[in-house]
Amino acid sequence: MSADLVIVGAGVVGAASAYFAASAGLRVVVVERDSIAGGTSSAGEGNVLVSDKEAGPELDLALYSQQVWRADLAGHGDLWEFESKGGLVVAASEQGVASLRALAVQQRRCGVEVRDVARDELRDYEPHLAPQLAGGAFYPQDAQVQPMLVAAHLLRLARERGAQVRTRTEVTGFLRHGTRVTGVRTSAGDISAGAVLNAAGTWAGGVADLAGVRVPVLPRRGFILVTQPMPARTIRHKVYAAEYVGDVASSDAALQTSPVVEGTAGGTILIGASRERVGFDRNVSVPAIGTLAAKAIELFPMLRQVRAMRTYLGFRPYCPDHLPVVGADPRAPGLWHACGHEGAGIGLSAGTGKLIAQALVGERTDLDLAPFAPDRFPEAEEEPR
Repeated sequence: MSADLVIVGAGVVGAASAYFAASAGLRVVVVERDSIAGGTSSAGEGNVLVSDKEAGPELDLALYSQQVWRADLAGHGDLWEFESKGGLVVAASEQGVASLRALAVQQRRCGVEVRDVARDELRDYEPHLAPQLAGGAFYPQDAQVQPMLVAAHLLRLARERGAQVRTRTEVTGFLRHGTRVTGVRTSAGDISAGAVLNAAGTWAGGVADLAGVRVPVLPRRGFILVTQPMPARTIRHKVYAAEYVGDVASSDAALQTSPVVEGTAGGTILIGASRERVGFDRNVSVPAIGTLAAKAIELFPMLRQVRAMRTYLGFRPYCPDHLPVVGADPRAPGLWHACGHEGAGIGLSAGTGKLIAQALVGERTDLDLAPFAPDRFPEAEEEPR
């Protein structure tokens, strides 16, 4: 069979790319070796954040994605439980508050909405917060979605526009005409295409390897705790400690934990976030989970009386420079990438998908893709996975 575009991966980034590409009139085939949203997209909190990003290309992409979520996709928001709940970042010390204020100054220059929150105002936002916190910042643009619903519905909408979705279909190689990529070999047969998009998430490095190019996407494991259901609006916003911003930007392979706490529509409370580079090790880390629980209780002492129902883990697709890989790969003409978004992939997926579709049909993209170029990494040996 043939298509204009084959997308490898049916997570939220692949689904958003399929939706916008099909909406632009391209014949799209999505191939996924597992199930829809079967990888990282099923193991996150659904963050759509601007608060955790410093000025630079990733924040630019986050702000652009906000526009796409709230304008292009606004009519479908109920399908994936889009909730513009806002984010509250809190600091335990005056030094931490000063760092938040300095970050906010940079972010405001880029178009981020930030409200400084004094010590005595914190509990107006979150009545159950610990009283000893020194201050914070509120980000009304921060939002949340249910990522598995995003992937499922965007792919359904893409199919309504003519796209095909093939699950349990693994890419085993690439079709080539000289140096040009002209399609994929899969476990279910060959598919020829004018372009192939690598949206394989944490496994995108392996897909790139099949094409003979290096894209250094590595897994970064994280755990989330889920509590018993609580009364509605027990926790009103996404709440996290100021050190979370530093953990997001860190390249340290060792375990890092910083409390991120938020409620869901069903009443459960989600508690994150941990980060560590341990390859694809799926073993449960009791130290990581214990530390998450303890730090969440420091923020919300009432959680000491709340039972955790379960925990789950996932692997964020980590790039060494903390920027995603988005755009055409000049080393293998015909190959495109949309991967490496680490823990921001849910929020950045909407903007990424629209930009990829614009570039594929030859339009000028709304955002410069140069900072996300696939060939920006040195051709050195990749770190062990």
